[in-house]
Amino acid sequence: MKYIFALAFMFGTITLIAQNPIDGNWKGTRETPNGSFEITYTFKVDGTALKGASKSQRGETELKDGKVDGKKFTFSVSFNDRKIDYNGELVSDDQIVLKNERGEMKLARVK
Repeated sequence: MKYIFALAFMFGTITLIAQNPIDGNWKGTRETPNGSFEITYTFKVDGTALKGASKSQRGETELKDGKVDGKKFTFSVSFNDRKIDYNGELVSDDQIVLKNERGEMKLARVK
C-alpha cells in the first residue's frame, strides 16, 4: 500500500511540474482605429523561458525574449521592424491579461 501511494504521489508531482498553467492557446480581441481584430497566442513555458507565437489576420509572429516568473510573464513581438513589448499575468485558469504600450487585452483559454 505504501508503494502504491508513493507511486501515485510521484506521478501527480511529475504531472504538475510538466505542465504550466500558462501553456496552451489563448484568444483575445484588439480594438483599433481600423476596427477590431482577433489575435490567438500559443504559449509554451520551458523552465523560466516562454516560447510561442501570435497569430492574427496579419499573419503569424514568433514570440521573442519570453520570460516567466510565477503567474507573470513578458515577451516581445516584431512587426515591420518595430518591436512591441508585452507584460502578461495569468489571473485565473481561463484568463490572461496582456498589457503593452497600446493598452490592455484580456485573453481567454481556447478549449
